[in-house]
Amino acid sequence: MTNASVREFKMPDVGEGLTEAEILKWFVQPGDTVTDGQAVCEVETAKAAVELPIPYDGVVRALHFPEGTTVDVGTSIIAVEVAGGAAPAQEEAPAAPAPAAEPEQPAEQPAARQPVLVGYGVATSSTRRRPRKQAQDPAARQAASAVQAELNGHGAAPAAPAVPAAPAAPAAPAQRPLAKPPVRKLAKDLGVDLATVVPTGPDGVVTREDVHAAVAAAQAPQQTAPAAQQAAPAAPAPADRPAAPASYDSGRETRIPVKGVRKATAAAMVGSAFTAPHVTEFVTVDVTRTMKLVEELKQDKEFAGLRVNPLLLIAKALLVAIRRNPDINASWDEAAQEIVVKHYVNLGIAAATPRGLIVPNIKDAHARTLPELAASLGELVSTAREGKTSPSAMQGGTVTITNVGVFGVDTGTPILNPGESAILAVGAIKPQPWVHKGKVKPRQVTTLALSFDHRLVDGELGSKVLADVAAILEQPKRLITWA
Repeated sequence: MTNASVREFKMPDVGEGLTEAEILKWFVQPGDTVTDGQAVCEVETAKAAVELPIPYDGVVRALHFPEGTTVDVGTSIIAVEVAGGAAPAQEEAPAAPAPAAEPEQPAEQPAARQPVLVGYGVATSSTRRRPRKQAQDPAARQAASAVQAELNGHGAAPAAPAVPAAPAAPAAPAQRPLAKPPVRKLAKDLGVDLATVVPTGPDGVVTREDVHAAVAAAQAPQQTAPAAQQAAPAAPAPADRPAAPASYDSGRETRIPVKGVRKATAAAMVGSAFTAPHVTEFVTVDVTRTMKLVEELKQDKEFAGLRVNPLLLIAKALLVAIRRNPDINASWDEAAQEIVVKHYVNLGIAAATPRGLIVPNIKDAHARTLPELAASLGELVSTAREGKTSPSAMQGGTVTITNVGVFGVDTGTPILNPGESAILAVGAIKPQPWVHKGKVKPRQVTTLALSFDHRLVDGELGSKVLADVAAILEQPKRLITWA
């Protein structure tokens, strides 16, 4: 066999615009036969754990890194010997190291390129590929980090000469897009509509790189403070979730590597805390009637098989409050110096998982009925606990709920999810003495805390939203009269 018959599969960016991933588990070993689309390993990025499919048919010749290794995006992780020494042309694009490849790329792509669209946004940057120089020593590796995010068309954040060309020609494909089954599965898993992806493969075939580039380009505009988030130190993460040693006899200290979800969470929270001026308001409310309604809904046939709990009604109350005070559902565009009011609500739900805190969101939650919202919440929680939350499910959130009450905590001062203007913390619901109808009685009481970005939400608006949520939970019939 010649060297040309061996294909090197590089660590891809799975659509999150990140620069590294940890190899959690190998599903194959040297000598194993693999087929196009077969999952060869599981990796964890700063957002989720995903399985990577190999784009070749052949025999595994080498695994370049052991399990537990964090690898930069664009670094070769597995070598596969391909029968006949040939591989699909569209799969060779990320492996091309020649310096001359960059200026030659535009000539190989269709002259009229259509806008890159995905299910939750419009691409505003080019999907042009740029080769990544391999770093052989620490100094070279550090120098190369600036271009790692651009590998395989994921350099959406930096301005490139090709950016204005992306929307040059409107496109509305009339026929079913051409793509291999593994690419269709990848697009489905990442929430990408293939009909809106710009194909760069032969004869207009959509490749894996095209799908990854579309997702990365679409998420770039949703990053309101990328510089602050990327540059933020990850050190606060261990303090956020300290891990005690199994035994005091085993040593006086335990060191936990900061990586994956925890590393991303730490960076995002530091970036948010020092970018958006936070204000937090509190209200304590009698939710006895809401708790009674929860029990009634559990017996309702329309909710059979669905998860019905106080969080469901709290989420609905927040959605109604946002409808009554729409300016709370906004974001701050630092570059344009504009407030962007969203006419939809992607409701984020903070979920604690074995890999750390993640915030998937329910797309267009404002348009869902109560049973539909219950179904979406149940699916979101189950998927998060199983560690199968997709990157697309954690993009594009507008407002978030964090339920600290499940840990027995009364309340807290939550930090905003980056790019959002408000987050509601829900404390523990428990019996407390309360003045009800002129008498002190035991009632179910909780404390709500609303943090908001004071650049775009003033005290009056924040207070109105929090007061509306509290009023609905105190008198849940307002869900009908106010909706």
